[in-house]
Amino acid sequence: MFKTAVTLALMCASLQAQVTRTSIAANTESSEISPTVSVNPVIEWNRTLLVILRTAGAQPPTIHSTRNFAILHASIFDAVNNIEGTFSPYLVRLSDVSRRASQPAAADQAAHDVLVALYPSFQTTLDAELQQDLAQIPEGQDKTDGITVGQTVAAQIPALRSTDGANVTPPAFTPGNQPGDYQFTPPNFPPADFTQWPQVTPFALARADEFRPPPPPQLTSDEYTRVFNEVKSLGFITSTTRTQEQTLIGNFWNGNIQDFWNEIAQTAALRHHLGLARSARLFALLNISLADSTIAFFEAKYTYQFWRPVTAIELARDDGNPNTEPNPTWLPLPTKTAPDPSYPGAHSTISFAGAEVLKSFFGDRFAFDVTSESLQGVKRHFTSFSAAAQEAGLSRIYAGQHFRTDHVAGKRLGEKVAESIVDTILLPR
Repeated sequence: MFKTAVTLALMCASLQAQVTRTSIAANTESSEISPTVSVNPVIEWNRTLLVILRTAGAQPPTIHSTRNFAILHASIFDAVNNIEGTFSPYLVRLSDVSRRASQPAAADQAAHDVLVALYPSFQTTLDAELQQDLAQIPEGQDKTDGITVGQTVAAQIPALRSTDGANVTPPAFTPGNQPGDYQFTPPNFPPADFTQWPQVTPFALARADEFRPPPPPQLTSDEYTRVFNEVKSLGFITSTTRTQEQTLIGNFWNGNIQDFWNEIAQTAALRHHLGLARSARLFALLNISLADSTIAFFEAKYTYQFWRPVTAIELARDDGNPNTEPNPTWLPLPTKTAPDPSYPGAHSTISFAGAEVLKSFFGDRFAFDVTSESLQGVKRHFTSFSAAAQEAGLSRIYAGQHFRTDHVAGKRLGEKVAESIVDTILLPR
C-alpha cells in the first residue's frame, strides 16, 4: 500500500487546489512515508481525511470535523475487529465472518465507503485510491470476504449517526446583555457557531453533560481578577509583556487542534510499529474521545455562555470589579476571536483528551516534533504527550482567546471524557 504521495496528488489534481499539510515527525524520523513502503491503512486513511479537511470548502461549516473523524475510525475498527475478534465491537457485530478474511481489504473498503458518504464530491479520487489499495491485496475469497465486511460495517455506522442531531439547522443564538454574558466579538462580530452541538448524541458518553465542569468564576472574585489581568496583559495584540516564545506558541497552535492530535497519534503508532488491529483501536478511541469531548465542551459553553476576553476587557467598567480596568481598543493576538462562548477552552479539552488516550497506549513519555500549518517551517519539540497538551492549552491564553480558568476547566473535562471512554469501550475480550 503506498497512498501518501498518491492521495495528495489525486486530491490536488482533482480539485485544482493547493493543500497545506501539517506533518509531525518523531525526532529525525520523517513523517512522509516512501511510496514504495507498505504502510498501515488506518494511518493512511486518516491522512486522506486530513487532506480533505484541508481543502477549502470541503468540510460543511456547521459539521464539526471531530464527528467525521470518529465515524471514519469507528467504522475501520469494527471492520477489522469483526475479523480479528480481539476487542469488543463499537457497534457492528457480524456473524460467520471468516478469520481468514483480509483485514486490510476490510479497512480500506470501510474507510472508502464512509468518506464517500461524508464527502461525496471526492468520490472519484476516493474510488481511485481504493482501487489502488485493493490492487495490492492478492485476489481470492479472503479479499472478497474482507471487502464484504468493510461494506457492511460502513453502511451501518454512518446510518446510525445520520440521526444524531448534527445535521439540523443550527439554532440562532441571541446574546445576553448582562456582564459576563457571551457577546459577538470584535472586530468582525461573527455569529455563534455549532449552536446545535450540545444536543448531538455522544458516541460513547451517556450524556453530553456527564462531566460538565462547575461554573466559571464570579466576576468579582479574586480568581477572576487574576485570570482577567493575565490574559489582558499576555493576549493583547501588541503586548509588551508576552515573550517572543509565548508569541510563537500563541500562533503555532492556531488551527484545528484535532488535526494536530491525529498526526501526533500517527507518529506514535508508526514509532511503536502498531499492527492493524491495535492501530484501528487507537484511532477509534482517540477520535471517539475527541468527538465526545467536543460535544461536552459545547454543551458547557452554551450552558454558561461566558464572555470572551475581548468582550470582558472592553466592558470591564461594567463588571462590578474595581480591580479590572477596561481597554476599549483591546484585541487579541490574531485580531479575531473564535465565535463561541469562552468557558471551557476547546483547545485544552481536545488536547488533554487526546493526550489521555495516547498515554493509555504508550505511557506519557514520548519524544516527538510537531510542525504547524499556521507557521510554516517552525517545529516544536516535546518529550511527553502531557507537555504538548499543556502548551496547546496555554497557547490560547497567549493568543488572547481564553482565560486560564477556561484552560483548567477544559483540561479536566478532556481528561475525564477520555478516561471514561478508554475504560468502557473497545475493551479486550
